[in-house]
Amino acid sequence: MNCRRRYCLTFVSVFGVVLVYLVTYRGLREGRPAVDGRVHPRDDGDVSAAAASFIVDRDYGRTFVGPDETAEEQDGFVSAQVRRQAKQRIGRYHDCRMSNCFNFSLCREGFKIYVYPVSEKISEKYSEILKALRTSRYYTSDPSQACIYVLSIDTLDRDKLSVEFVQNIQSQIDSLKWWRGGVNHVVFNLYSGTWPDYNENGLGFDIGKAMLAKASISELHYRPQFDISFPLFHKELSYRGGEPGFLTANNVPPIRKYMLVFKGKRYLTGIGSETRNSLYHINNGQDIVLLTTCKHGKGWKNLEDERCEKDNLEYDKWDYKVMLKNSTFCLVPRGRRLGSYRFLESLQAGCIPVLLSNNWVLPFSEVIDWNRAVVWADERLLLQIPTIVRSINHGDILAMRQQTQFLWDTYFSSIEKIVDTTFEILKDRIYRYMSRTSYVWNSVPGALSIFPEYSQSLTDYPFYWRPFDYTVEDAFTAVIYATNRNVLPSSPVHRLIRALSGSAYLKKILILWHTQEPLPVDTRWPVSIKVPVIEKRIQFISERLLPFSEIETQAVFSLDSDIRIITDEVNFAFNVWKNFPERIVGYTARSHFWLEGQQQWGYTSKWTSDYSIVLTNAAFYHKYYSYLYTNLLPKSLHLVVNRLQNCEDILMNFLVTHIAKYPPMKLAQKKSYKEALNLETLDAVPSAFNRNGTVWLSSKHFAQRQFCINRFVEEFGYMALQRSAMRFDPLLFKDPVSIVRKRYRFIDVAS
Repeated sequence: MNCRRRYCLTFVSVFGVVLVYLVTYRGLREGRPAVDGRVHPRDDGDVSAAAASFIVDRDYGRTFVGPDETAEEQDGFVSAQVRRQAKQRIGRYHDCRMSNCFNFSLCREGFKIYVYPVSEKISEKYSEILKALRTSRYYTSDPSQACIYVLSIDTLDRDKLSVEFVQNIQSQIDSLKWWRGGVNHVVFNLYSGTWPDYNENGLGFDIGKAMLAKASISELHYRPQFDISFPLFHKELSYRGGEPGFLTANNVPPIRKYMLVFKGKRYLTGIGSETRNSLYHINNGQDIVLLTTCKHGKGWKNLEDERCEKDNLEYDKWDYKVMLKNSTFCLVPRGRRLGSYRFLESLQAGCIPVLLSNNWVLPFSEVIDWNRAVVWADERLLLQIPTIVRSINHGDILAMRQQTQFLWDTYFSSIEKIVDTTFEILKDRIYRYMSRTSYVWNSVPGALSIFPEYSQSLTDYPFYWRPFDYTVEDAFTAVIYATNRNVLPSSPVHRLIRALSGSAYLKKILILWHTQEPLPVDTRWPVSIKVPVIEKRIQFISERLLPFSEIETQAVFSLDSDIRIITDEVNFAFNVWKNFPERIVGYTARSHFWLEGQQQWGYTSKWTSDYSIVLTNAAFYHKYYSYLYTNLLPKSLHLVVNRLQNCEDILMNFLVTHIAKYPPMKLAQKKSYKEALNLETLDAVPSAFNRNGTVWLSSKHFAQRQFCINRFVEEFGYMALQRSAMRFDPLLFKDPVSIVRKRYRFIDVAS
């Protein structure tokens, strides 16, 4: 009997131990302790549909490893000892967060950035970072008004072996009046530590409570919602504008000549060598081409192994850019540091990055959903990579490739965009009530083009009506630019208002008088009493595009008072614009072209097979673009327009195409159309605007517009205008059928 009891107790004890083990193991799988000590639930439900299949693969055999998994040890989590050592390396303020190391009271008067005066020579790239800040709309020269402070001391390269390493930074920082222990300061860094360990915290000075915008930062050292993971970029990266992505067409199926490629250094010893030394195991020389060379560093000859000679010969046979453009996936293994130049190179090429850098916090991962653009792999499971990339279906490849181009063009193609992204992230942290959602950050046109000060509702922007399936309102405001105070019933402005009043979509008319003479009084306009007519005086031609408070509709119909247009043309233009609210839609087109002999851009009004500009003398655009025209464009461009009293329409076309990434849209061609122009109109224009008496017809007018195009290209950093050969005509336009069958019957007659 006693023996039977002992057996029963033993069985129950063993069963209990097994049950406890299973419960504990499940808890570790579903809620893993992270580096910061918090329990993070699995994120399978938060990823996009495009990445859903990757999550399944990640769980099966752990072929895909997320950024929250790469810091784990073999037993599934980071030990307490490793976490303690990491905190000790980070410094006294390893627990800094916005709640305890940031002074929000300094930002009550707005988001302003102060840059300390430069007193010593700094590197070219750091100079460009500071230049981007000084030309930002957030810049202030008054430190007492600032919310964020940026050092003028070059902290980008903290490798002691580098020629750009700056000595005695600590004493320089301590002497700064506004340092205050680093509170509300941002410190930039691309390279930290040096040979042989490349210590991630090897900055050589105490950052205090400052926020660290750092490249190649690891999860062990990253302070969530405080530091910013910064991209590692080449010295050749453009300051403004930047090169576009390489993807010019979406091929279906999206598989390129090579499945997976890499070309780079093979470290023979030291940190980062294990991963790159093992790449030859999966290189088949056919659709997977992974090339490494031993030729780097001063003493590579002393360390070369039996594979170096063959690897070096093979390495020299291949062109790296050709490989990038012809591969579906690009391997991005860690280098001496976690980050690699290959990451941004792959994004630009539309080559989906396959990451081999455990524990790396990807650039701007606080707001960018990298699951939609990259493949996570594990350095410990290198041999699984060929199976991983071959298992991804074509639809997901196409979606990820498109996302790489969006992210490159929007956030990484220039120094200015990288800096703007950094501080927009900070702004969203500080002003949480108007921060942009993950959807805004990860979809066209991107967060840099969305000003939450304009509206908190995405339906008030011209970019989101398709994904959210909302209807653009059936109303518009006509904004008439008038230079002739003649308001007789037979005058052009009366004729124009009669045409507008026939449209059921008209809600309000705003007349902007650009004249030095007294405005007409008690004018009886030929319009319904339900449609208010508001008159204003403006001093500069660029003011015609301001976001006036009187404009209550999303649609703005910009008109010159001497334009000849009929009601059917108004209605047709508005109905086309409702389907393309992110573009300028109008009747009069112009084009730009390249002057090879002069090495500059030219401007033409000749009718050609394509166009790139739609004039604002009869065009619809979204009110939000008026807000951007006023608040986003630099003052220098407004000064150019106001000084010349010209080019405001070209500047608006630059802005809209730059933001929307689409060309304008031209409507039905008028074979007999010419802008109404008479000497009375010209005589009424201010002398600064009408120097020759026939300014619109003079060669000087075209020379000014050509100058404007080249000046705008210089400011934008690239040619933002895009050509289009598309023209929208009404259904049955010019067809030899009964006019009764046509909706816009009188456009044929007017044309």
